[in-house]
Amino acid sequence: MEYNVYFETLGCSKNQVDTETMLGIMTKNDYRITSNPQEAHVIVVNTCGFIEAAKTESIETILEFAPLKEEAVCQALIVTGCLSERYAEQLKAELPEVDALIGTTKFDEILVVIEELLEGATPMIRTGDIDKDISEALPRVLSTPEHYAFLKIAEGCDNLCTYCIIPQLRGKFRSRKMEDILAEAQRLADQGVKELIVIAQDTTRYGVDLYGELRLPELVRELNKVEGIEWIRIQYLYPDVIGDELIQAMAESDKVVKYFDMPIQHASDSVLRRMNRRTTKEHIESVITRIRKAMPDATLRTTLIVGFPGETQEEFEELKDFVSRMSFDRLGVFAYSQEEDTPAAIMPDQVEEETKEERREEIMAVQMRISADRMYKWVGKSMKVLVEEIAEPGAIYIGRSAYDAPEVDGVVYVHTDQELSLGHFVSVTITDAMEYDRIGEM
Repeated sequence: MEYNVYFETLGCSKNQVDTETMLGIMTKNDYRITSNPQEAHVIVVNTCGFIEAAKTESIETILEFAPLKEEAVCQALIVTGCLSERYAEQLKAELPEVDALIGTTKFDEILVVIEELLEGATPMIRTGDIDKDISEALPRVLSTPEHYAFLKIAEGCDNLCTYCIIPQLRGKFRSRKMEDILAEAQRLADQGVKELIVIAQDTTRYGVDLYGELRLPELVRELNKVEGIEWIRIQYLYPDVIGDELIQAMAESDKVVKYFDMPIQHASDSVLRRMNRRTTKEHIESVITRIRKAMPDATLRTTLIVGFPGETQEEFEELKDFVSRMSFDRLGVFAYSQEEDTPAAIMPDQVEEETKEERREEIMAVQMRISADRMYKWVGKSMKVLVEEIAEPGAIYIGRSAYDAPEVDGVVYVHTDQELSLGHFVSVTITDAMEYDRIGEM
């Protein structure tokens, strides 16, 4: 019998790569992947457990699929990822519909688990061993559009930020060997991928565990040599280890887009210390200055947390002033989420939810004005755009520039009377702009 398997992925791009590996394993072993859960014999939900909102979404998604075990052909409901790693025993007790719970480093056992369940095995848990070496040479089926792919270069994290649960879910920082990364990059290029998006919990520390030194600059230069790739985007660059060598490598590598995704989280030194961030406001400003000096057209993207325990009005105003002065091209703001089993969860002076949301809205209002100004500066200029969607055939297309990461940034609306092919690059002259998007013509 041919079994249909349906995958639902929640959370970050690292999770998405794990799902793509499971897709590859199932496809290689003659299982059929379906996009319709109603016809699936097996449903796999790859969950996120990073913050409260993500946990809620994961639970709601599991409950959404649970009735299909009675109403459809579903014989097994499997939950994988961070939520399974963190709450396996509780989920097993409270969700009897779930047949297996697989943790963050056990997803490569998906085939064995499914086959055991289809043969009548009782509900099982496969978690733990979160520090194990990264499995290589596993098949992978992309779930992104065929012209871009995520390239995971490391797993886990050693930063121990006081608000973050990730080290407890994904283990210590483990780099992949450079030759394995480069081999995968070439395989992706051979499949037609044009843009590589390099990811890890902290890409800047790549190599420090494996080679005894920071090796991201070397990896950047080597990836730049991969034939067939046109854009290389590096994400999750921590400011405390962005050195001149990395800035120079990114500036000199023609395929590397001049896009710095640099989560700073805050700008008050006292808050940064409570967060256990290994940097200061002065150092962050220095990094930004050096990046813009080396690459005047570089795009800087960051994320912030407001309402961290003990955040005073003065500390918040310091952050707001910093945002105004630094003029980030892209910026996201999160209200602090009090996560159990983290040091910050038991800190005194927890901030009221209403205050957190007010502060988040204040920062976003400041950033909206900055973003609009930076978007309008492109009017009259030309840029290379990767075409991704058809809005109106032969009239309006939607694409991204080198300054826009998929899913988190804005887009470019391309007006043309030509038929454009998705996944191809075109030259566009910008004629107008909005707060987060650009409008242009061929």
